[in-house]
Amino acid sequence: MQRRDFLHLAAAGGGAVFASGLAGCAGMPDAGTAAGSDFYFVQLSDSHWGYEGPANPDARGTLPKAVAAVNALPEPPAFIVFTGDLTHTTDDPTERRRRMAEFKAIVAGLKVPVVHFMPGEHDASLDRGAAFQEMFGPTHYSFDHLGVHFIALDNVSDPGAKIGDEQLAWLKADLAGRDPQAPLVVLTHRPLFDLAPQWDWATRDGAQAIAVLMPFQHVTVFYGHIHQALHRMTGHIAHHSAQSLIFPLPAPGSQDKRTPLPWNPAVPYRGLGWRQVEAEQEGLQYEIADLPVVKA
Repeated sequence: MQRRDFLHLAAAGGGAVFASGLAGCAGMPDAGTAAGSDFYFVQLSDSHWGYEGPANPDARGTLPKAVAAVNALPEPPAFIVFTGDLTHTTDDPTERRRRMAEFKAIVAGLKVPVVHFMPGEHDASLDRGAAFQEMFGPTHYSFDHLGVHFIALDNVSDPGAKIGDEQLAWLKADLAGRDPQAPLVVLTHRPLFDLAPQWDWATRDGAQAIAVLMPFQHVTVFYGHIHQALHRMTGHIAHHSAQSLIFPLPAPGSQDKRTPLPWNPAVPYRGLGWRQVEAEQEGLQYEIADLPVVKA
């Protein structure tokens, strides 16, 4: 079974497929593999380990279920990215580290050798990412895979919901001299654009990051934070949010407060999911499959 065939079948089994342009991939650097090779990765987000409440009576079960679902894939992904809110916020530094250690022990069961972690505001805003860095390493970084340059931006460690001047300077330096036609994937927790600022669904200096990225013609952003799949454009830059592993949130601005959607015992796990992203380099696009934690 080809990867894209599996993605189509998986989507038909309870998810949704969205195609995002990836023009400019043909003949990309091959990093030791044949040029033009397809690959796919998995995005998981907002597991909020440590949450307890009525929005998810199985709060300690959905993360292990997601690990099992990824491990059951017929072909493992090239790597996995967790786009923040690994744990649920707590004022107690000892409890914060305990939750992170429990989370880390659970995801150690993933049968994928390369896993990239990013913080969410629940992980990092109260201590500027100190505990996260102890457990998982840097809060922002970049890496390359089969000619695609990936950039993980930290827009949560600053309690003011900013990226900050120092990291913006790092971003400019990371992109300096790169081919403006080469594909870039940016990973964040909060959206970089003003989706719903009244709900903290924005990055205060996100427009500056978008301005740095705008000269590059093939940029795609994958983020978390809003607990639902949403697809938006800022100019030619595509932004795709991911579902949560803990509880869904309402559509942006649809009600006064961003309170979790109520748990429905008749259809448990509705709105919870994870994502597969295939870089179809011959087809010059990403194919996105948003899949449920538990099949209906």
